[in-house]
Amino acid sequence: MSLRINGQARAAEIDTRTTLLDTLREHLKLTGSKKGCDHGQCGACTVMVNGRRVYSCLTLAIMHEGDEITTIEGLGQPENLHPMQAAFVKHDGYQCGYCTPGQICSSVAMLEEIKAGVPSHATSDLTAAPRLTADEIRERMSGNICRCGAYSNIVDAITEVAEKQA
Repeated sequence: MSLRINGQARAAEIDTRTTLLDTLREHLKLTGSKKGCDHGQCGACTVMVNGRRVYSCLTLAIMHEGDEITTIEGLGQPENLHPMQAAFVKHDGYQCGYCTPGQICSSVAMLEEIKAGVPSHATSDLTAAPRLTADEIRERMSGNICRCGAYSNIVDAITEVAEKQA
């Protein structure tokens, strides 16, 4: 099969039952996305598919032929960090770093959701554009668990990037 990952066509011979996460990590050697719970509960495997957050452990790779898949490797590299990656570093939005790739991919997609006016359960007025508040960020990031507890730093990093984009 052929997948479009980080702007490039990538071919892989896989069983049709192979998850997107296992395809990325085991077959294409893109190991930035992490395997945490393997049940869609921790968010460590979060990637973006057509700009939306997806738990790559819960979706089959075959379902995404023709989609644009973005992993942490596609956002930036050490010499050219994505603004969200740089903000996570600046605000120490990680400790052990295991959840960080999923947190960053989710954060980037979350800001796009807010820009598009997509409400969350924490959005107080469903007829107005969502406001970027700490509660709004926490609600939208609730599917990404940080066992080290760097949540306040993660909120600071997301807030900084959002303010620069405004």
